[in-house]
Amino acid sequence: MNAVFSTCRPMPEPVESAAPQWSGLKAVIVGRLAGTTRREARKVLAAKGTELVDDLGPDVGLVIVGEQDLPPADLAERLAALGTEADAVRVVNETQLWQMLGLVDASQQVHQLYTPAMLAELLGVTTAAVRAWHRRGLIRAVREVRKLPYFDYREVQTARRLADLLAGGASAQEIQRQLSGLRRLLPSVERPLEQLSVIVEGGELLVRQASGLVEAGGQFRLDFGSDDTTEEPTASADDASLLPLPELSDEIAPPRSAKSLLSAAERCEEDERLEEAADLYRAAMATAGPTAEVCFALADVLYRLGDTAGARERYFMAVELNEDYVEARANLGCLLAEEGRHDLAIASFQGALVFHADYSDVHYHLARSLDEVGRTDEACRHWQSFLDLSPESPWAAGARVRLGLEVAAMSDED
Repeated sequence: MNAVFSTCRPMPEPVESAAPQWSGLKAVIVGRLAGTTRREARKVLAAKGTELVDDLGPDVGLVIVGEQDLPPADLAERLAALGTEADAVRVVNETQLWQMLGLVDASQQVHQLYTPAMLAELLGVTTAAVRAWHRRGLIRAVREVRKLPYFDYREVQTARRLADLLAGGASAQEIQRQLSGLRRLLPSVERPLEQLSVIVEGGELLVRQASGLVEAGGQFRLDFGSDDTTEEPTASADDASLLPLPELSDEIAPPRSAKSLLSAAERCEEDERLEEAADLYRAAMATAGPTAEVCFALADVLYRLGDTAGARERYFMAVELNEDYVEARANLGCLLAEEGRHDLAIASFQGALVFHADYSDVHYHLARSLDEVGRTDEACRHWQSFLDLSPESPWAAGARVRLGLEVAAMSDED
């Protein structure tokens, strides 16, 4: 089955961000908001005298396009069917709304940021996979605090498409290579996964255009149907054009530099050849000496192999080599908590917060460990801090339950 990705759908052009006359205005949200809930948007608009209604009707003067998904494909037609004057309805995207309301300026982030662990939880992938995408430049961090990357809502959407591409049979290494080809082929396209209709077929990335399918190298391929539910024919040995090029599992000659050893280790890790990856990380440190980053990578691999004692020691070593490596402190705390050593876990989490007080993941895990040892008052403070920092986190529902807020939240409008 082809893994199909979204393309930019036609919709009315968003207007410039000058503020409208808010009082007496009726607005409607189409699609899902990425940066807040409808309830919060309703409150903000109501404070300006604008009523948020549920359906697009002839009395609506402002259409807000949520940025969690693509704009509805039929939005232009729905607006035309209202029979109102073309300039009577204003269409803005979510970011433009916050700018018009004066809540942020164009240079500020309005959406929640996601750590690698949050993004992994949201997508149902491993944290190691998210780190590999980031390392390869397939997703971009909008900020980094003490080596901890943060990703915004745009990267969440790109990561979703990456996950689907990988499920469709492409490897991270091949995606990186072919995206580079697409950027050379289409230099005006900065973010191919976000801006183009990309599919994976036979392990290759193809762009669907009006004229057919285009390979990353610029070759055209016949498109026998754009129905993404069409079953992809099974490739055979006689159908070489559909077979992906094999990836070499062994180096022709042993790599000698620490850099090449690390590159080989990362490839093995991405391919789930974890024992090979662990050996290569060790070899890299034997060649050039230990670093906090390589210790952290080795610890993650050892943990995935079930060697929790080895992982624990490598996380400790990463912190010893770089005391403000907050993600190493967080992972160490989580491992200690899994082992039931909650006092040590609490110390590790508290150490992370010394260097990065707004690390929401750590507030979450620290609250859990404090609950385990009966320090409930302290735990509640960290549950609340977590919710204040990451109200839309995939873990937020559990925090609200712990604080007794879930019933109240369920009774409110989403």
